[in-house]
Amino acid sequence: MKQLRTVPIGGQAVIEGVMMRGERKIAIAVRDAKGNINVSVEENVPLSKKHKILGMPIIRGVAAFFDSLITGVKALSYSAQFFEAEETRVERYLKDKLKEKYEALEMGFTIIVSLIFAMLPFFILPTFAATFIRTSGFIKNILEGIIRLTIFLFYIVLISKLNDIQRVFQYHGAEHKSIHCYEAGLELTVENAKKFSTLHPRCGTNFLLIVMLISIFIFSFLGWPNLLIRILSRLILIPLVAGLSYELIRWFGKSESKLSKMLSYPGLMLQKLTTKEPDESQIEVALEALKNVLD
Repeated sequence: MKQLRTVPIGGQAVIEGVMMRGERKIAIAVRDAKGNINVSVEENVPLSKKHKILGMPIIRGVAAFFDSLITGVKALSYSAQFFEAEETRVERYLKDKLKEKYEALEMGFTIIVSLIFAMLPFFILPTFAATFIRTSGFIKNILEGIIRLTIFLFYIVLISKLNDIQRVFQYHGAEHKSIHCYEAGLELTVENAKKFSTLHPRCGTNFLLIVMLISIFIFSFLGWPNLLIRILSRLILIPLVAGLSYELIRWFGKSESKLSKMLSYPGLMLQKLTTKEPDESQIEVALEALKNVLD
């Protein structure tokens, strides 16, 4: 019987590839238009390992969230460069003027825009919409959470229909199969990995769903002040919500109890939309990324 591996490996699907993150390395494998697999590997120590306080429960979830956001944008940027169209005059001008600062500024701008677009539909719009419902503040908070969850589910269903996104979701499935294969202690081959499920309890889809559900619980105790105070209170409490959600996801990944399986079940079912069955070439790319983060 093979020994199960417990060293946590995380990942993310990118454009025609997969990013894998181990304890000290990040590897991105991308298959280019010519069919070659290009791999980028760099040393990377998570924030929670750099500073003791950032490794404490709840706080480590906030650190992991920002870590994942930054590495995710970098990984997407790396994969996109293999398929980008010719640079515009503005891009060439900015690169010429800013030189080595261009990449950092581009990543910062991308992160800020991403956060703004996430806040508008998932936090600001629901609390604004609930303003027009005539009921108690407690019930309004619950209904706001239901609106937020509905928007999230609608968004997942909508993007799952796009052809380009379906390719990404196939790589998402390949990422999960590869990690399952590693955690089972099997040799990292396409034949072994393809036997596993595309669903995984530590998936980011699970995390986002848990964030939505925990936010309903926490925000329900905040009363119903004016719109600006409501928006600010939700933004301030996002780190707490993310931290609690992270601890729950960690437990899902470790526990074999009936309770953990029951609580993680909705997220696993949601992954049927965000993951697709990959082909062997996609699993090969995911395994290449995984092998490069293992010591």
